Amino acid sequence: MNAILTQPFKNWGLQNTARPLIIAGPCSAESEEQVMDTARQLKAMNIEVYRAGIWKPRTRPNSFEGVGSIGLEWLKLVQKEVGMKVSTEVANVKHVYEALRFGVDIIWIGARTSANPFAMQEIADALKGVDIPVFIKNPVNPDVELWMGAIERIQGAGITRVGAIHRGFSTFDKTRYRNAPQWQLPIELRQKMPNIPMICDPSHIGGRRDILQEISQKAMDLNYDGLIIETHCNPDKAWSDAKQQITPTELGKLIGKLVLRSVNSDNVDFIHNLEDLRHQIDKYDDELLNILEERMKVAEKIGEYKKKNNITILQPDRWHEILDKVLEKGKNRDLSDEFLANMFKAIHQESINKQTRIMNE
Repeated sequence: MNAILTQPFKNWGLQNTARPLIIAGPCSAESEEQVMDTARQLKAMNIEVYRAGIWKPRTRPNSFEGVGSIGLEWLKLVQKEVGMKVSTEVANVKHVYEALRFGVDIIWIGARTSANPFAMQEIADALKGVDIPVFIKNPVNPDVELWMGAIERIQGAGITRVGAIHRGFSTFDKTRYRNAPQWQLPIELRQKMPNIPMICDPSHIGGRRDILQEISQKAMDLNYDGLIIETHCNPDKAWSDAKQQITPTELGKLIGKLVLRSVNSDNVDFIHNLEDLRHQIDKYDDELLNILEERMKVAEKIGEYKKKNNITILQPDRWHEILDKVLEKGKNRDLSDEFLANMFKAIHQESINKQTRIMNE
């Protein structure tokens, strides 16, 4: 991997501002020895920013919920003895004050907190007048407006160095990921807030080590500005999220395999060929829209028949039949089950919307 000479973190107080920024460290600070051992190994790899959870928001009680403020003492040692910047998650006003009191360099706000506007506003109020970089993870639910609102609240507190972390979204559907990436949502956020640096959290998206490389490369291919990866000196013995953590050595291999690509090119042949292919895409998009329009007309006719015969809109057996057929046909078309399921669920929902309007006329 060679750094791309864009500087999304130019004013963040970092020595290396070239893309990609790598933030690494354990899911949780567990002991002074574990924190320092991991930090020294990462420093030897020229990782500049160290991450460790001090307070851990767990789904259920009686799980390990972090060591608390004593872990901030260990982070100060990382700053002093190892010479790294340190970062941690804050979830309430007390966490903010404690992190600031101990001189944490960068804070991030987690997915559960960013989904709560009340909590975000309280944290924003606590940060007024403080000059500290803040990352905001996407909310657990797939809502770009909610993510934007969380970012805007922090900006409203006068924080100028604000970034976004894409850590995936909760879903009831079974996928190969711990949190479905839904890449289109961070892409939409970047389109709406182009000046906000975006980093990816492949650890929480993947939930397991064997797909971290794949997710990290995908993020780089989508022009993300960095990665935050859970790294532990002995991940198999980690007190939380052991399956998704890797050793510093494994992190080094992951980074070394990353391929970084430029956003633009001056190659004339590339530009011409790309434009030709994009014209083909535009043509197919128009055809898709025409087909969808005709499909919805048929759905409306079905809605009229259902209304006349006093039949419910939703026909679960018919929907499952459609989805099963689509997934079977997709196997021979190099289209993933996830893509087809999402697309046809959206089509099905729009059909329901149109039939509902007809029922209520």
